[in-house]
Amino acid sequence: MSRDTGPQCKRCRREGMQLFLKGSRCYTVKCGLNKRNYPPGEHAWRRGKFSEYGHQLREKQKVKRYYGVTERQFRKYFDKASRMKGNTGENLIVLLESRLDNVVYRLGMARSHSEARQMIAHGNIRVNGKRLDIPSALLRRNDTVSPVEREKFRKIIKENLESATDISLPSWLQFDAEKMEGVVLETPKRTEIPIQVQEQLVVEFCSK
Repeated sequence: MSRDTGPQCKRCRREGMQLFLKGSRCYTVKCGLNKRNYPPGEHAWRRGKFSEYGHQLREKQKVKRYYGVTERQFRKYFDKASRMKGNTGENLIVLLESRLDNVVYRLGMARSHSEARQMIAHGNIRVNGKRLDIPSALLRRNDTVSPVEREKFRKIIKENLESATDISLPSWLQFDAEKMEGVVLETPKRTEIPIQVQEQLVVEFCSK
């Protein structure tokens, strides 16, 4: 599956917000957005105001890049969200938030979404006691997430958890440090999801 393998800090600078693509580095003074808080590229300061289409596109790109999904995946999530009851924009964000790779990241087991995807793809994560190597799998209430019984890998998880002390655990998740096991307590609510995006603009863009 194709993914953007270019400089990660440029993506944050392009969207004008922290996407936390480099894990703990994003919380330090070394964050690329803190150093250069302007869009990448030559003569970026000369660029004019965004059109309505431009604003909608940027909001869509923020969501896509934050969760690390491809355009094709994003469209599938949007189609599914539009068929669900309630607000389509909120449904879309909740679906993306319920992905396995995002849950692993929110639990503090991985320092970034990309690291979480790698862990899952390599078969190092178990869901309800069984190995699951699909990062896009959607988790539901009472699903459990834990690392495999491999000392070397569990040591990596422990180090990640210790470095994630400044990151608060969402109320819809629970984590047992001794068992090294996370539980999905309920479906996440939009108000509990920290991504700063105007999802209505995303809906308007995708509805064209």
